[in-house]
Amino acid sequence: MHMLNLGILAHVDAGKTSLTERLLHSVGVIDEIGSVDTGNTQTDTLELERRRGITIKSAVVSFALDDVTVNLIDTPGHPDFIAEVERVLGVLDGAVLVVSAVEGVQAQTRVLMRTLRRLRIPTLVFVNKVDRRGARHEGVLRAVSERLTPAVVPMGTVTGLGTREARFAPGLGPAALDVLTDQDDDLLAAYVEGTLCDARLHAALAARTRRALVHPVFFGSAVTGAGVPELITGIRELLPAAGGDPDGPVSGTVFKVERGPAGEKIAYARMFSGTLRARDRVPYADAREEGRITAISVFDQGTDVRRDAVRAGRIAKVWGLADVRIGDALGEPRGADGHFFAPPTLETVVVPGPGTDRGALHLALTRLAEQDPLIDLRHDEIRRETSVSLYGEVQKEVVQATLAEEFGLDVTFRETTPLCVEKPAGTGAAVEFNGKDDNPFLATVGLRVEPAPAGAGVDFRLAVELGSMPYAFFKAIEDTVRDTLGQGLHGWQVADCTVTLTDCGYSPRQSHAHQGFDKSMSSTGADFRGLTPLVLTEALRRAGTTVHEPMHRFRLEAPADTVGALLPVLAALRAVPRTTRTDGDSAVLEGAIPADRVHELEQRLPGLTRGEGELESSFDHYAPVTRGAVPSRARTDHNPLNRKEYLLRVTRRTGG
Repeated sequence: MHMLNLGILAHVDAGKTSLTERLLHSVGVIDEIGSVDTGNTQTDTLELERRRGITIKSAVVSFALDDVTVNLIDTPGHPDFIAEVERVLGVLDGAVLVVSAVEGVQAQTRVLMRTLRRLRIPTLVFVNKVDRRGARHEGVLRAVSERLTPAVVPMGTVTGLGTREARFAPGLGPAALDVLTDQDDDLLAAYVEGTLCDARLHAALAARTRRALVHPVFFGSAVTGAGVPELITGIRELLPAAGGDPDGPVSGTVFKVERGPAGEKIAYARMFSGTLRARDRVPYADAREEGRITAISVFDQGTDVRRDAVRAGRIAKVWGLADVRIGDALGEPRGADGHFFAPPTLETVVVPGPGTDRGALHLALTRLAEQDPLIDLRHDEIRRETSVSLYGEVQKEVVQATLAEEFGLDVTFRETTPLCVEKPAGTGAAVEFNGKDDNPFLATVGLRVEPAPAGAGVDFRLAVELGSMPYAFFKAIEDTVRDTLGQGLHGWQVADCTVTLTDCGYSPRQSHAHQGFDKSMSSTGADFRGLTPLVLTEALRRAGTTVHEPMHRFRLEAPADTVGALLPVLAALRAVPRTTRTDGDSAVLEGAIPADRVHELEQRLPGLTRGEGELESSFDHYAPVTRGAVPSRARTDHNPLNRKEYLLRVTRRTGG
């Protein structure tokens, strides 16, 4: 029996969770199909998920298909929870992308399919809701081909479309032959010669599907069960088995972390190699610290069961790793996977309600953040405020409800603002020497800051000899540089720059006769950590910085006769259409819009387009702020922009 780790992905309301319920019922895992509307589904286990009717956290459930054991992972469909989807993609062997036969291809569907194709994850497409009034067959198939991928293979047709009697009639037609022979000259030759049999055609389909070269398309209904048996057959026959050598070195990836009843951390991990056993000691996280595995559960027949070990290819729940975080490698790292989706571009301040304990709120927010590595917390000790970064307004509502229901904390939020970045406008350099001027630190640090290309991040370089002082001091400087760049001249994170260490020096270890080490005469790491922010900030001041705001690229499709009403609204929202084209009665506008204006456009679009407008947007780039006052952000550090204030906070030695 081989393993298959399968993801179910879709735009919100495409019927993804309903399809999961139907699959579990069809294979005998559950006796009764749950409903999103009634809140009794197998995978939406959070009370908030059941009440709102949306998936917020990924869930895993296992079942058998003949000789295949499937770990099925239900993922959120709403764009605000894209971080949950990101974590799952790295552990999948295959995916089912659900599209509604009524609403068709949506903005989020395109985002997901682009990522699946980029990662070369074998994917089946299931067009759901063929029993609904308004369901389409040819139109949706054409949209999938035009807007998702041209390499689609229809696996059959639909009879009784738009009625409760709708059925899926399996069979490969001429379109399938066109796609498959286009990629295989031998297959084309066999067709021309009249020697192409069904077995060879299906073998070619399976081989290309497993390499993510083609995408079979099934039609059906999760509600009536139409087309689901054919989809199950496709999952079993067309998607690849999980790989990995169970006798190899232990290597796994944590894609989810939750807390148990006693507050203990439970890590969900996909094993790619080796066998992890209870009581094993395994290195994990960036620091490669070792943790002792205290318990293991694997997924089997709709639930998780305790086991002594988990082998390569399987997904398990693991206990015993107290400091584990999402994205951590267990055992040997597989290499940096990176983020598949953009980080959050919005931020809001959490405001505790009357009687809400700030300490309890801080703990609760920290617990939420550890479950979501793309959601960042920022604590301002001076103002006693906590900011949280977000993808959108729905996510903010969920955070508020989660804090109320799981932690009993009443909170509100301030207005959502964009998360800007700063970039150096030019080159600047500064240096402070040990024992000179008013430098109170036993250290010499000189730094030069220069702009770097967009997307380059922060590059730290040395223009001094590595052996000119202890390595620990170089490490202290580099770590402090990266920390300090978290808040530039206007309080935003500094991005895309090169920082070069141009000068360095230290006071060697000294001691009095018959006495121990005297740190008043000898440099320590604290000296370099204390001096570096002053030098770096002065170099930034001389270079100057520009504030850049996050911009989304957008694609807006609407009736052509509504463009005249749309354009003034787009201009007021500072959106810049770059291309406009018409296709029959429809118009398509593409361009850029500030991230913090997307939500308002979404709200106004139905009224401007008679409910027919469709908006797709995603983060694209940062652009300089050119209108109004330059946005700033309150500092949460010791404020190296104010030397006197900084020194008073950092050290008692004020240098006079």
